Amino acid sequence: MKLPEELQFMVNARVAQKMTTTRLDGQLVVITGATSGVGLAAARCIARGGGNLVLVCRNPGKAEQLAIEIRQDYSVQVAVVLADFSDLDQVRRAAAEILEDHSGINILINNAGLHCTARTLTKAGHETVFCVNHLASFLFTRLLLDRLKACAPSRILQINSEGHRFGGLDLDDLTWERRRYRGLQGYGASKTAQLLTVWELADRLAESGVTINAMHPGAVATNIGMNNGWLYRGYQKYLLFPFLKGPEISGEAIYYLVAAPEMTGISGKFFNQTIEEIPAAHARDRELGKRVWTVSEALAGIPGTAHAE
Repeated sequence: MKLPEELQFMVNARVAQKMTTTRLDGQLVVITGATSGVGLAAARCIARGGGNLVLVCRNPGKAEQLAIEIRQDYSVQVAVVLADFSDLDQVRRAAAEILEDHSGINILINNAGLHCTARTLTKAGHETVFCVNHLASFLFTRLLLDRLKACAPSRILQINSEGHRFGGLDLDDLTWERRRYRGLQGYGASKTAQLLTVWELADRLAESGVTINAMHPGAVATNIGMNNGWLYRGYQKYLLFPFLKGPEISGEAIYYLVAAPEMTGISGKFFNQTIEEIPAAHARDRELGKRVWTVSEALAGIPGTAHAE
């Protein structure tokens, strides 16, 4: 018996994934959160395919060491830009540095992410997970958008999650002042908001030559969540990790989505690795999406735009 569309993710995770041998020689790929896990695997796949990299990371030691290794292993150009995505001022500075140093951007991969079991706020007063997973990538994308348009055809990929299905998004309580904070719902809220703005931006980018899609990178072992307490870290390391795959499968899937010729012109879609999928109903509410767009612009300090980008 075929599963309902919204439960198809349980099947999609087990089917054969798509791959491509298309190269990215000479193209510039900006990727956030590239020093471990999914981002690291994607960066290596991109470098193997000839793509030049801008690694946007918060740990300078890890970032510089990775840049050295990738240059040695793949003979591509690698630049490092430092930014902590819980601070939107740092996001702005990172974007400005990239625009100053690079005349063209072909691909943007927003991968930096966070999961917290307890509620915390950034110095600007944003709920931290919502800021890192949604507001920062929303702002970063908007700041780099003109450069991506100038290099069209170009692609934007949001590393999202099946975790959007946890829900939790409440535009009247984004900082969880009136609700008990639950880590999975906080994470779900951030990923739901990101998906809703993907559909909105895809509409605004129609006919621009720039595409934007979102993807779940697969059930893989990464360091996300390892910032939490010892109980959570122990559960993840000893009980969860043995059942998960390595992040290399995510890197291959990301590479397919940003490099495959058959993805040309495909925009406003959600993929489970490389398989197109229907997200949860609450993440497809276009009226809510328009409200999320407006609220996100305000929170990120972006002047509102009533017309297409």
